[in-house]
Amino acid sequence: MILRVLRPERAAGGSGAGHRRTAHRDLTDSLPEREDGWASLLHMIEIRGLTKRYGDVTAVDGLSFDVRPGVVTGFLGPNGAGKTSTMRMVLGLDRPTSGSATIGGRRYADMPTPLREVGALLDAHAVHPYRSAVNHLLTLARSNGIGRGRVEEVLGLVGLADVAGRRPAGFSLGMKQRLGIAAALLGDPGVVLLDEPVNGLDPEGIRWIRGLTRDLAAEGRTILLSSHLMSEMALTADHLVVVGRGRLLADTGLDAFVRSAARETVVVRTPGARRLATLLEEAGATVRHGAGDELLVTGMSSAAVGDVAGAHGVVLHELTPRRASLEEPYLELTGDSADFASAAARPAARSESEAGAATTTASMTTSGAAR
Repeated sequence: MILRVLRPERAAGGSGAGHRRTAHRDLTDSLPEREDGWASLLHMIEIRGLTKRYGDVTAVDGLSFDVRPGVVTGFLGPNGAGKTSTMRMVLGLDRPTSGSATIGGRRYADMPTPLREVGALLDAHAVHPYRSAVNHLLTLARSNGIGRGRVEEVLGLVGLADVAGRRPAGFSLGMKQRLGIAAALLGDPGVVLLDEPVNGLDPEGIRWIRGLTRDLAAEGRTILLSSHLMSEMALTADHLVVVGRGRLLADTGLDAFVRSAARETVVVRTPGARRLATLLEEAGATVRHGAGDELLVTGMSSAAVGDVAGAHGVVLHELTPRRASLEEPYLELTGDSADFASAAARPAARSESEAGAATTTASMTTSGAAR
């Protein structure tokens, strides 16, 4: 599958100039012409029955899913779930035990100039510590027919232009992450894979990554992004692929995942908290007491809570529906798949997941298959 799009021109000082590339004519000074244009590189990542075993350990177990152009696909799972192993097989760094991982129907190893088709950041420390940042990128660029102009361009894009002559041995983790992202974007690829790209970044850097990935997807590129920061993933991803112990748990849109796997909570504050709690429980709601006069109500809409309070003359100081966060359904779904959960967290996650995890897994994967 090839998605063809036209790339917009951008003025040098325009909105988003710090996050997006400059005008298209600047790129042609750095990269050789392509017969069918830049958009021909926008390919779908296709994972089919992917399995990887290391001795007796099965890291990836029969995974099948697609990563489509034009959206940010979040790749989630506990530590040891198989996310990095899957990405490594997509990039040809590990050989699958069985199954396949292709981009536009091709293996990464079959691409003549891979940096111009696929960009990736898997390990920010994977740089020569005593080769300057600019020389590190120049080495990569020359191996793929990319000019020096593009190297200078991506150094400016990631905010490292002023330290281009410094060696990464003296870089912070955040600076190394930026250098790795520069390398990933060096060939102006249509497919980008980023494994935990916000590690070590300050709040400004995290916000920059969010804007960058969404902008790249808006241009029609294919973006696969892994992270353990649920709050950030909720702001960045359009679609989610969730894995646990190497198996697919969910493949669905972000909003559908949150709606289907978690219950809405209504926050109520009232001087008659005890009386209202009894009334709501009699009406079928589940009520937990919060701090002071606060009640946390599930199993009943905010309108229904207000109706019960009004019918019995209970004064309300607050009635707020609280939308479930991404973290809640994620923990519910992966509770039995976390190999390294703390002793306190593991029983709670399992008890919450017993009622709905199996149904959630089935509905999420079915939703993905139907896309």
